[in-house]
Amino acid sequence: MSTPETTAPEPIAPDAGTAADRPLLRVRDLTVSFTTATGDVDVVKRLGFDLPRGGALGIVGESGSGKSMTSLAIMDLLPKGAKRTGSIELDGTELTGLRERQMQAVRGDRIAMVFQDPLSSLNPYYTVGTQIAEAYRAHRTGVTRRQARRIAIEAMERVHIQDAARRVDHYPHQFSGGMRQRVMIAMTLSMEPDLIIADEPTTALDVTVQAQILDLLAEIRRDTGAGLILITHDLAVVSEVADQIIVMRGGDLVEQGTAERIFCDPQADYTRMLLDAVPRIDDEIGQLRTITTEEDR
Repeated sequence: MSTPETTAPEPIAPDAGTAADRPLLRVRDLTVSFTTATGDVDVVKRLGFDLPRGGALGIVGESGSGKSMTSLAIMDLLPKGAKRTGSIELDGTELTGLRERQMQAVRGDRIAMVFQDPLSSLNPYYTVGTQIAEAYRAHRTGVTRRQARRIAIEAMERVHIQDAARRVDHYPHQFSGGMRQRVMIAMTLSMEPDLIIADEPTTALDVTVQAQILDLLAEIRRDTGAGLILITHDLAVVSEVADQIIVMRGGDLVEQGTAERIFCDPQADYTRMLLDAVPRIDDEIGQLRTITTEEDR
């Protein structure tokens, strides 16, 4: 990871208005599409939601539902060939019209993302401390390497990595999967973002470590006041963290509501079937069922 030579771009000032009166994130009519030989295919279809300040939203769906494309659209990190339409406002600032240099001031600094596989996100040739420090310096002008190293150690301590002053000089392969995910969260935390997007952050981890990472995300949200979007295929995961839940399927918003309402009184057949797929301690062992709804028949 090379040291950035250029000055970080200035953030864009939000539109006028009372900050307390507007959501942290407002998404309206978000559509993501790809052009194919047979025409455009929408993978996210006119999605809309609000995320209040300090709120936690779970976006749930099976593979191909559009949940990860939604997070990439918010970050403006869609793959080549994807088209994005609609409105995405962060604290009153419209993101969809920003140039790439302007978005660089938003990514990492105001919106940070924790990806599914920390091993592929971390560079194996650099210590974790160097990677946290250099990511921090990329968004903070005038910070020395010594100061950034101190920030890296403090961030690792905040995510409960023991002996952080020593482990800051370790390489990614010297950490377990759960600890590597903590390193990625530490990198995110060092920026003090307004919004954290965690895309399947517990998928590759065992159940015990999953619970620890979810507890950590909830703790960070509580301590920092940052908003949180948790992307997952597992309703049991969002039950631990989210206030609001969106259920997606095939790019469509199937159901949206408070976590309590979704779990206690789901309205859509697909949501009920997802809930039926959540393991329960008193369940009898039986054959796995394919999820189908009336629309599939």
